[in-house]
Amino acid sequence: MSKQPRKQRKALYNAPLHIRRKRMGVNLSKELQEDYGRRSLPIKSGDKIQVIRGDFKDSEGKVERIDYKNYRVFIDSLTTAKTDGTNVLSSIHPSNLMIIDADMEDDFRTKIIDRKL
Repeated sequence: MSKQPRKQRKALYNAPLHIRRKRMGVNLSKELQEDYGRRSLPIKSGDKIQVIRGDFKDSEGKVERIDYKNYRVFIDSLTTAKTDGTNVLSSIHPSNLMIIDADMEDDFRTKIIDRKL
């Protein structure tokens, strides 16, 4: 793998969806890090998250939807008003988020945790 920034960017922009999902890992809170024995997990709809940087800092909410194409996460409680008065969900990059309550209903996610231990 190359160290050149231009090739790193190219790999990021041209990555297939299954690689993009892995790249969209989000840090876990300190309590979850101790419980699961890992620092981060790929983001999933239904996770309760906290924004740690940006305009919505210290806001909390559930993940409504994930845009793997543009590396963005939409949270249910974070909206922006458009000029016509309607509210739309704001998109946030996953590096600015922290999972405070992981949705562990998914068997694949529990396998990730078990594999790490």
